[in-house]
Amino acid sequence: MAEWENGLFALPPGVDFADEFVAGFLKRMAAHPPEDIARVTIYANSGRTLTAMKLAFDRRGPLLLPKMRVVTDLGAGSAKLAGPLVAPLARRLELARLIARYLEARPDLAAGHSVPALARSLTDLMTEMQTEGCGPEALEAIDTGDHARHWQNALVFLRIAADFFLATDAPDRAARQRLAAESMIADWTEGRNLPTDPIIVAGSTGSHGATRMFMQAVAGLPNGAVVLPGFDHDQPASVWDGIISGAEDHPQARYAPLIEALGYPRNWSDRPAPAPERNALVSLALRPAPVTDQWIAEGPQLPDLIGATRDVTLIEADQPGQEAEAIALVMREAAQRQQPVTLIAADSGLIRRVNAALDRWQLRADDSAGRPLPLTAPGLFLRQIAELFGQPLTIDRLLILLKHPLTATGSQLIESREARKQARDLELQLRAKGPSFPDPEHLLDWGSKADQTRKIWAEWVAGLIARIKSHENDTARRPIPDRLSDLCNIAQDLAAGPQGDHEASELWKKKPGQLARICLEHLQTHAGNGPDLSPGDFASLLLGEMQELSDRTEADYHPLLKIRGPREARIVNDDLVILSGLNEGGWPRALSPDPWLSRQMRSQAGLTSPERLIGLAAHDFQQAIGAAQVILTRARRDAEAETIPSRWLNRLTNLMAGLPERNGPQALQQMRDRGNHWLTLAERLSRPDKTVAPARRPSPIPPAPPFHELPVTDVSLLIRDPYAVYAKRVLGLRPLNPLRPEPDPSLRGQTLHKIVEKLLKAKPDADTPPERLKADLLRITAEVLAEDVPWPSARAFWQARIERIADQIVSDELDRLAQGHPHVVEARGAITTPGMEFRLTAKPDRIDLLNDGQAMIYDYKSGSPPTDAQIEHFDKQLILEAAMARRGGFADLGPVDVAGIRYIQLGGDGKTHARNYSPEFEAENWNGFLRLIAAYLTGEAGFSAKRAPVKTSHAGDYDHLARLGEWTLADPTVPEKVGHDE
Repeated sequence: MAEWENGLFALPPGVDFADEFVAGFLKRMAAHPPEDIARVTIYANSGRTLTAMKLAFDRRGPLLLPKMRVVTDLGAGSAKLAGPLVAPLARRLELARLIARYLEARPDLAAGHSVPALARSLTDLMTEMQTEGCGPEALEAIDTGDHARHWQNALVFLRIAADFFLATDAPDRAARQRLAAESMIADWTEGRNLPTDPIIVAGSTGSHGATRMFMQAVAGLPNGAVVLPGFDHDQPASVWDGIISGAEDHPQARYAPLIEALGYPRNWSDRPAPAPERNALVSLALRPAPVTDQWIAEGPQLPDLIGATRDVTLIEADQPGQEAEAIALVMREAAQRQQPVTLIAADSGLIRRVNAALDRWQLRADDSAGRPLPLTAPGLFLRQIAELFGQPLTIDRLLILLKHPLTATGSQLIESREARKQARDLELQLRAKGPSFPDPEHLLDWGSKADQTRKIWAEWVAGLIARIKSHENDTARRPIPDRLSDLCNIAQDLAAGPQGDHEASELWKKKPGQLARICLEHLQTHAGNGPDLSPGDFASLLLGEMQELSDRTEADYHPLLKIRGPREARIVNDDLVILSGLNEGGWPRALSPDPWLSRQMRSQAGLTSPERLIGLAAHDFQQAIGAAQVILTRARRDAEAETIPSRWLNRLTNLMAGLPERNGPQALQQMRDRGNHWLTLAERLSRPDKTVAPARRPSPIPPAPPFHELPVTDVSLLIRDPYAVYAKRVLGLRPLNPLRPEPDPSLRGQTLHKIVEKLLKAKPDADTPPERLKADLLRITAEVLAEDVPWPSARAFWQARIERIADQIVSDELDRLAQGHPHVVEARGAITTPGMEFRLTAKPDRIDLLNDGQAMIYDYKSGSPPTDAQIEHFDKQLILEAAMARRGGFADLGPVDVAGIRYIQLGGDGKTHARNYSPEFEAENWNGFLRLIAAYLTGEAGFSAKRAPVKTSHAGDYDHLARLGEWTLADPTVPEKVGHDE
């Protein structure tokens, strides 16, 4: 073959590396016969770059292609390295077994990490040691005396793991890569096996030791060449010297060893960068921190910054949602102009927001990352089932599964749509009546009271619940194959449905289902290498393995809209590029803490510093910002707090703001003005076409009479918030209980009332010994708590509270029994109001008939009882019950005089609290109630919202229906007839 131009070459930031590399390659091969092209071997940095190169060759028309490989497959096919590679999962599981055994002796080393997570991080460390050529002996160079006890303990284990992982015959890809590079270099150095045909390494930055060694060796061959992407030609030699001595977070830091060994690269092609003046600005802005004083010296030498940044837009949104809306508008406008556009994003959440915004116009971008398997329907299905083990089955966990679109898709008895309907009905039943932790008995009872379809479905669900509940206490470590078997069996049965077929269900169908099945089968193949896992560790392992897979199903993508990750910046070939999520922690991402080696220990072992990842991300940024047109975006706040701009964006804006002589501040303001244009459009897009007037403070007047009955407990609500009574009693609306019930104050009150009711129905008397009455109280308390409160911590806490006040309750109870006896206990009563078709009902906690023939009205309170002032203005329950008792409202009591009203506190100090009472006060309140109820029954008064709340912060069940927030308590009410024919 004719003479080949060898050495180190580069392309500047901003160019389409793959396309320009092919252009330069074909230009060099123009004088050679066509068959010579086929004798060239090209090693690309990644499969994506390789694909882009092939497309670039295709665009040049028919020709012979060179041999094209990925540089990470360097050892493939080598006779010296023959033998199968060990699956990475098998190696991770082997390390997980080693970690689990060590943690049995030293559990303090886990530091809150799961065993699979520790195994994954340890595998990454071992892989890095292989690529950097660090054997087990490298760990011996670490001086343990300089480190804390935790690091010393971790190092002891690391040495064991390194002997196990590294002292083998290179079964791993990283080890084989390193050995292949070392073998080639050794042969070439001694003149053996020199390649006769050209070799080119293209697109790699040499970020890994093995790859860097290979690149240096290839560049030194007579017919070898290395082509670097995104090389900064604007950087002076003095800065390169500083980077060589150590600046890992600099975008050009990976090139420093190559330049030190081979000198500065030559241009691969004559094509200039799309924005050379901007590249010079970015180069100065990203100088290493120790030499940023060069801003002052070199800044005035930059070209006019208005021209350099003419095609740069800066969008600084207030919220991530606004940022996504602006990005979507940019992409939509580009599609309308038939201009290709690429969004580069590191934040998957931002990508989902952008896709949702694009969906408004039925646009879909080509996302190279695809949809991660854990976020697909089968992935979520399997994750949710895996998280059931070792946990109590709650209502929300059950309904998540029953409502999943894959559930019951293989049943011949019940269609999937009917299964969703049954799940909805079950949700209403469980939220209204419980139990808080579903069990088979309640499901069977519920299903037996309906049609045959529900009966079949309920029996099937009851069987699943029984199987799931059998794993509630499965918290011990068990073999991975057993856990996989349990997971798959429940998942397949749940997807099959009642008497369904596993293969007929949708679980393993379509691309996501096939990926999920592949993932589980791969796990099953290598599960024997792993340790026994707890349910939490198994769920962590499953999630980690599923995250390795993505669904890239072909869809109806718009041909001009693309979404790419930061590492693909070098092969972006569009003139318009959007760099999104430019905040610290987003791009660049925050460095994950290393649980195995401290920064100093890594340095002593000869490993790279964590800032290497920051430098790689900075290089991606430098390449992307060199495109012809660039839009930079960030959000000033996220869901939690204010954000910090990305360090690269911060440096760029600070440098520009400090160069008034180069029109830097004006250029920066113009960048922001162009960004504000898109933010304004996004704000207008979210604004309704027509202004909607805020709702008035409601005061509806339904047709009379709006209701014929009202419990006495709603009278205070009628005084404070009549609209709530309207929604509850007239419209018949009830708030749904939460999906996951908690032991809240309402349940506590119901439970305490039931305890006292059972105690009184045992009919104690004044002669009952206090010890016996106390024992009965505590026994009944334990029985009721065991029956009605399924939360162990709440049971223990509430039992302790009763025990603390039991003596006071018993003492007061004996005093009450000496004065009379309970005559009405949780018994319903009613009274018809004169002249109106209306009944006032009540279910008093307790009415005692005293020895003198009068009645004493009692009410149990788990919290603080109402004060006399509150009774006078709002809380009318006991005073109206007294009026009902006087008028014969309780059949078992008959008309009776009332001696007083009292509250028995079942919390606090457990005392009984008397309240002001007199027949005159009772009559006054009764007459007032008659006037009040008459006004609402006749339509004289409207049911005004928040008429007299106790507190302005009081939240009601129907505030959303009343549109609270569109009006305030200062706004007047306007009574309005509703539901009338006219």
